Parts: sequence; structure tokens; C-alpha cells
Amino acid sequence: MILTNPNDLAEGVPSLIGNTGLIRLSRLFPEKQVYGKLELMNPAGSIKDRTSKFIIEESLKSGLITKDSLVVESTSGNMGVGLAQICLYYGLKLRLVVDPYINKQTLHLLTTYGAEIEKMTEPDDSGSYLNARINRVQELLAKLPNAFWTRQYENILNPLAHHQTAREIVHQLGSEPDYLLAATSTCGTLMGMADFCNRYLRNTKVIPVDAYGSVIFGGRAAKRVIPGFGASKISPLLNQELLEPPLIMEEWESIVGCKKLLQKEAILAGGSTGALVAAMDSVHLNSDQKAVIIICDRGERYMETIYSDQWIKKTYGEETFERITQAVNESMVQEPVC
Repeated sequence: MILTNPNDLAEGVPSLIGNTGLIRLSRLFPEKQVYGKLELMNPAGSIKDRTSKFIIEESLKSGLITKDSLVVESTSGNMGVGLAQICLYYGLKLRLVVDPYINKQTLHLLTTYGAEIEKMTEPDDSGSYLNARINRVQELLAKLPNAFWTRQYENILNPLAHHQTAREIVHQLGSEPDYLLAATSTCGTLMGMADFCNRYLRNTKVIPVDAYGSVIFGGRAAKRVIPGFGASKISPLLNQELLEPPLIMEEWESIVGCKKLLQKEAILAGGSTGALVAAMDSVHLNSDQKAVIIICDRGERYMETIYSDQWIKKTYGEETFERITQAVNESMVQEPVC
């Protein structure tokens, strides 16, 4: 017997973006009410599906993008995958400027979706590739009259897309959360939810979680290798007046968070999510308070990096590897679930 009403079937893959699940992370945080917004459920695997869909569809509606446009963007991974999927669906050409830190599987995903790839090989003066990537995008805009830059770092449509993310959280939780934690990068997700909370909610505090070596909140630039977490330039979207003081996490702490999330909740997620897991240890919750973290993306595309012991040893050294292993093992000392 067919139980599905044909009139209720979704129309195309864009209709599946958003409305992701929200679950309580009771095994990871048994003494706190911490919930995870499962953005890895989006069809291309990350919260950037929302951003990509919203920017492309709104730009199509306004005529900024036509069938002859070449969409371009600088990306370290997830925004590129989201754009590649949505551009393929709408028949748009896409060129992405990436850097050597992009994960191998992400690169394969981009080319499989049909995106053209340019990889920068020389970092900028800060040792990062972000400004180098953006400079290349600007060269493309000057050279190609049909090029359209989605401008994820400054496009107001980026945070506006995440009003819906915050709205879903409140609806699913049945009330406004006491805390929302979001990782930094473009600051689109962070500021979209902060703006929504400022406009429509009364008590929710939004806590940014940034990477050590990121300059978003005035920190000193340092080498970072986990893509999509932190940035080497301050986002024009940032409004610190709407935010709580940032929590700054080191990359090894992010890896610990990823491994704990996997072992305790069987959720395989990316590096920025691991930082949120680690940051929750610094957030005091009363028994009746609730916090939500954004589980930003799927972990499959990090199998050769943050989930690889060999990569961790090579990138951070034996001492840091042992620190990560010890921290994960200590968290595993618990009674069996069943």
C-alpha cells in the first residue's frame, strides 16, 4: 500500500534544504540540556546549503544572475559544495577558487558536481590563503563581464538565510533556547541567528566560537589548517553588539570534540562542530536551561584529516596527538549505554 500523498512530494532537491533535525545530545552532555541542530542532513551535507540556495535563488529572482552568468566564489569547502549542487540544479556555470587546505574528498565532490576549480598555491602576507583567493576572484570579475560573485563574506543574504535556521530551532525546541553556539567563518550563520534573536526573541544569548589563529575578534593571525573555521580577515557581517564574548578554541580541541561526538552520539561531523562540542565545557547551564549547537557538516569529507591519526601526528606532532588521545579516552570512562 502506498501511504504517501503524491501532492505532498517535494519538488526538486532545493526543497529538501532546511528543516533539519534537532536532537538532544544526552550521552555527550548527560548533566546539561544541550541540543544539536543537524545541518549535516542537508542534501549537499552542510549548513552552507541554506546559504547557497538563498543567495542563488534570490539573485535569480532579482535578475542579478541570468542563464548566461558565471557564478564565482572563494571557498574552503562547504560553500563550494552547496553552490555546486544548486548551480547544477539551475543549469548555471560555476568557478570556485580554493586553496591547498581543501579536503581531497571535498575537491572530488566539487568536480563531480561540475564546478570549475582554481587552486591558489601562494599564501598572502598573513600566511593564509583567504585574501589570495579573494584577489583572484576580483581578477575574474574584472576579466569576465558575465561573472557574478556570491560574496559570502559580505552578502547580506548570507545572514538572512539563517533567520530560518533560528526560527526552526525555536519551533522544534518549543521555546527559545537560553544559548545558541555557532562557529565562525564568514559569520553568516552566526550573525543571521544573532539578528533573529535580537529582533524576535527576548532571552537567547548567542555565543561565537572562534579558532585560535583567527583574526575575527582581534586575535593574532596564526596558521590554521582545518577549513571553514575562523578567518584571516574580519567579516563585514560581524556585529559584536549582538553577541556574547567569543570562546576561542585550538584546533586540537576541535578534533577532541569531533571524536567525542562520534563516540558518544555516533555523529560524524566536521571540525567546526568539534569546536562547539569542546566549547560547551565552558558554558554553565542551570538544570532548566537549554543550549543549541550547530552541527555544521558531515564528517566524511574529513576522513583523511581530522579523523586520521596519521594526519594528526604529521600536522600537530606526537605530543599533541597523545594529548588528543588522552582527552578522548578520559571522556570514554562511563557506564555502558546498554
